[in-house]
Amino acid sequence: MVELSGKRVVVVGLGASGVAAAHLCIARGAKVTGTDSKPEVGLDALTRASCEALTAAGATMALGGHASAGLDTADLVVVSPGVPMFPELTSALARGVLVLGEVELAVRSLRREAHVVAVGGTNGKSTTTSLLGDILLASGLRAFVGGNLGEPLSAHADESWDVVVLEVSSFQMERAPTFKPRVSILLNITDDHLDRYPDFEAYAHAKGNAFAQQSAEDLAVIPAGDASCERQARRGNGRIVTFGRGGTLDVTDDAIVDRRTGETWLRSLLTIAGEHNAVNASAAIASALELGVSAGTIRKALAAFRGLPHRMALVAELGGVRFYDDSKGTNVGASVTALRGLREPRAVLIAGGREKGGSYEPLVSALRDRGKAAILIGEAREAMARAIGDVVPVHAVASLGEAVRLSQTLATAGDAVLLSPACSSYDMFTDYKHRGDEFVREVHGLVDVGAGSSPR
Repeated sequence: MVELSGKRVVVVGLGASGVAAAHLCIARGAKVTGTDSKPEVGLDALTRASCEALTAAGATMALGGHASAGLDTADLVVVSPGVPMFPELTSALARGVLVLGEVELAVRSLRREAHVVAVGGTNGKSTTTSLLGDILLASGLRAFVGGNLGEPLSAHADESWDVVVLEVSSFQMERAPTFKPRVSILLNITDDHLDRYPDFEAYAHAKGNAFAQQSAEDLAVIPAGDASCERQARRGNGRIVTFGRGGTLDVTDDAIVDRRTGETWLRSLLTIAGEHNAVNASAAIASALELGVSAGTIRKALAAFRGLPHRMALVAELGGVRFYDDSKGTNVGASVTALRGLREPRAVLIAGGREKGGSYEPLVSALRDRGKAAILIGEAREAMARAIGDVVPVHAVASLGEAVRLSQTLATAGDAVLLSPACSSYDMFTDYKHRGDEFVREVHGLVDVGAGSSPR
C-alpha cells in the first residue's frame, strides 16, 4: 500500500480519473494540488464543479498550466491517462519524484487484498470486461468492474472486493511500474493512437506493461498465434493460456471448447453477434476458470449477457436490411473486425471522423471482400476515399444524417448498413456515444416514415 498521509501530492489532469485520485489522496491524509492545462474559464461545468468540490475538501487548484503546481517538490505526482509529457513532468522525473498513473495508485491503495484482472487490447476491451464482470458476479464474488470502462477504481478503493476487473488502456499502463494483475488479458494489438506514440512497437510496449511484473502464480491470457501479443506476455513470467481459433480455449464454428478438459460452451448461448465476440467470450471464460468459476455458472452468464451500446448493436431491420451501430469502432482494426464479423455477406459501410494514424489498407481489404459501398464523413473522408479508390463505390457526404439516408438507397434486402467509423468522433461529435446516438436517431427516423419494420 502506498503511504499518503502527510505527503505532498500533485494530481495532473482533472477528468474523472484525476478527480477520483485526488479525493482518494485527500481521504488518506495527503496535501493535494490539482492541476490542469485548461484555465478555469475553459473547463466544462462538470469539471468546474469537481474542482470546487476538491477545493472544499482541502485541495489547492493550479489551473491553466502546471508551472505553479509544484511538481518538482512533490512527494508523489499522479498523472491522469492521456496526459502527454510536459516540461514540468520531465523535470520532476529527472529529480526522482515518484510518478504514478491513477490505476497504479488505486491498486496500491486498496484497503483489502483482491485479485486484479487487467483487460487490455486495441479492440474488444469493454465487452470482455463487462462479460467477465457479469460472470464473476453471477458466481457470487464481490467484483468491481471499471477502469477505462465506467468508474475509476480510485473512487472505490475503500470498499471490499474479491476481484477487481479493470479495462486498461495503453495510456493507463504507461505509468504502472509495480502493477501485477493476477490475470492479464491482451485481446489484440492493431494500429491505434499513432498520433500519441512514435510507432506501433511503442504502442504495443505500453499495452504489454500489464504483463511485465507477473510471476508464475499469475496468468497471461493471449490470442492463439498472435506473435505480437505473445512477445508482450513473455516480458513477464505469467503462465500463458491462449484463446480463439486453435487456442487452449478454442473457438470452433459451434462452440468454445476448453482443450484441457473438454468442457464446452455452445456459441448459440451468446446473444452478442460476430466471430470477434465469440473470441472475446473465450478470453473471458479462460480468466473466469482461473478464478475458480464453474462451467455451469459461466454458461448461465453467457446466456444472460446482452452486450454494450454502440458495439455491433442491431438498431433496426428495414426492408430486409439490418442497420448496425458500431460507433465504438474508433480505429481501423475495430472496423475490420466488425465488417468481417457480420452475418450478412455484403455491407454499406459508414466511416470517417478524425484520423488517429496508421494505414487504411486492412479496411480496404475487408471492403474488397465484404463491402458493397462506403459512405464517408468527417475530416478523414478525403484520405479514406483515396485509400479505397475504386474497390467499392465511395460517397463523401457532409453529415451522418445524410449518410444514413443515402445508405438506405444503396443497400438491398440481405445487406447490412454498418456504422463503424475507423476514426475518432471529435471532429463532429462529443464522443463515440454521441455519434452512435445520432446514428440510432437517424435510423429510427427512417422507421418513423414507414420505411420498413419496427426497430428491434
